[in-house]
Amino acid sequence: MRVFHELSKRTGIHGEPHPVRRTRADQLRLIGQHVTGVGTRNPFFAKGPFDSLVVPHPRKPGGVEIYTDALRAELGSSALVLDSGINGTPLPRSTNLDFFTSAAGAVRSRLVDGRSRKVADALEALTGVKVPIAALVAREVPKHLRLRALYRTLLKRRGIKTVYVVVAYFHQHIVGAARDLGIRVVELQHGAISPFHLGYSYPGRPVVADQPDELWCFGSYWTDVAELPAGVTTAVAGAPFIQPLSDAEMAAKESQRVVFLSQGTIGPSLFEFAASLAAARPEYEVVFRLHPSEHASDYSARPGVRISAGPSESTLGLLASAGYQVGVATTALFEGMVLGCRTVVAQLPGHEYLLRVIERGDAVLADSPAALAELLPTAPVCPDSTAYYAPSNLAALLK
Repeated sequence: MRVFHELSKRTGIHGEPHPVRRTRADQLRLIGQHVTGVGTRNPFFAKGPFDSLVVPHPRKPGGVEIYTDALRAELGSSALVLDSGINGTPLPRSTNLDFFTSAAGAVRSRLVDGRSRKVADALEALTGVKVPIAALVAREVPKHLRLRALYRTLLKRRGIKTVYVVVAYFHQHIVGAARDLGIRVVELQHGAISPFHLGYSYPGRPVVADQPDELWCFGSYWTDVAELPAGVTTAVAGAPFIQPLSDAEMAAKESQRVVFLSQGTIGPSLFEFAASLAAARPEYEVVFRLHPSEHASDYSARPGVRISAGPSESTLGLLASAGYQVGVATTALFEGMVLGCRTVVAQLPGHEYLLRVIERGDAVLADSPAALAELLPTAPVCPDSTAYYAPSNLAALLK
């Protein structure tokens, strides 16, 4: 995934997917949190006993981590919650090993593997773009091995029997540690999965190291949309964090409101779609909703376009009020379908994620800003969104 992000950025196809911006003061504050956390948030010292380990997502809109919220409630005190504060605010009473995570990444190998150079040269010959694979390997592999050993010790000492993790492909040191000890690993879906997502798609289903045993999905659509690694099974856990609107709520929608769902990778290009629609069809109310990793200062004001950012206005609240939504590959498009929005996919890098959805007739593709103005009135409403977000089945899976 890191090589893919570097390649897509250096080709100019994508921007930074989730940029983290820290001032010097932020960095010093984070170091202080790491140091104090060794004593106050250390999972080795947490009062047990514990049967399971839960690793939530760092993003918490409104202070709620939606992907593991119901799971943590079901597991109660039997779960040790390990929530990093490096890229977000950790959950109350959670633990972490942030000091060790940062320290493990600070010490880099001075040895450069010759095979890494060959891979970098081959990738450059294929794409015309130079990616510092050798430097990535020199940093990431030693970090992985150090953290894997640390988590092996933690899992063994705390008697963990099941690990529940969000975004397993960025926690492979935890997955690998569990694998070393024969501990079951369940990944909880956190976003859109497609044949183009390198965290999940392995054509031919080869054996891949450090993968979860199970992937618990929002709905049946996600269970076979990509070829997962060999040995990874799927189950529908449902999505208790989002529910379809009532008839009264649907009737109260602002039918002319169009919400554009931005992402760091394609935000400026999608903004041109929004500005073009506002100019061509002034009868629509155009709202450009920023991804949590974006800032309003990244965009200049355009006539007829309202930029929505921050926690004062929620994405789900906007979608619940809107008649239309436009995006590229964000998971929020699927949430908007549940909330009764007519859906248009802008043909920008990453729209391939939604091709199967378009083929199902749940969205239409706009290949240009001009085409969007023509297509918008005929965009479809998803007739049955339960394939994407099913009712909760969590209790049954935990039996």
